[in-house]
Amino acid sequence: MGFDWLWEGQNLQRLGAGLWLTAKISFISVGLSLVLGTLFGLLMRVKQPLVRALCRFYLETVRIVPILVWLFVLYFGLSEWTGIHLDGLWVCVWVFVLWGTAEMGDLVRGALDSIDKHQIEAAKALALKPHQVFAYVEVPQGLRRVLPGAINLFTRMVKTSSLAALIGVIEVVKVGQQIIENTLLTQPDASLWVYGLIFILYFVVCYPLSLLASALERRWEG
Repeated sequence: MGFDWLWEGQNLQRLGAGLWLTAKISFISVGLSLVLGTLFGLLMRVKQPLVRALCRFYLETVRIVPILVWLFVLYFGLSEWTGIHLDGLWVCVWVFVLWGTAEMGDLVRGALDSIDKHQIEAAKALALKPHQVFAYVEVPQGLRRVLPGAINLFTRMVKTSSLAALIGVIEVVKVGQQIIENTLLTQPDASLWVYGLIFILYFVVCYPLSLLASALERRWEG
């Protein structure tokens, strides 16, 4: 009954290993997306038309093509076309970074572009140089405006990591499915308890991100 299945065999250890793999994929992807996405957002503001067109093309391509398709192309297609076989974990990381960089870049661009132009002009009137305007006017305000969207994006990346199971990565959802299959005959209601526990695990991973965002917002408002 209930969570009895958790103590059978090595189910608890397997879930822990699956959760660790999920966290590893998620937080490596989030970290790289944060850095690369910020740089991409700044690149999107370049006045050169060709650069902006290429950035827009990249952004729209990533948005239009489903993440699952990117996973399949990189995992199955790359090995078929080139003979290069990448580990499923790193395929997930690079696909999520590809997606996260595009989305984070657009958030950064939007946050910086939304700053009142009069503030920029006033800073220039005070003889501040372009890098000083960026550091003292754009960055502080842009950071506050980009935070809610960035936290939402990072939470979505953590949850989307469950797609890794479709290319054979044994993350926490895949482990849960295996446990359900192994205990289905002895515990018909195992799926309820297994997925219930996975729900709690995802909540434990994602909720601190929301708490961090709230804490930063309160600090800045204060």
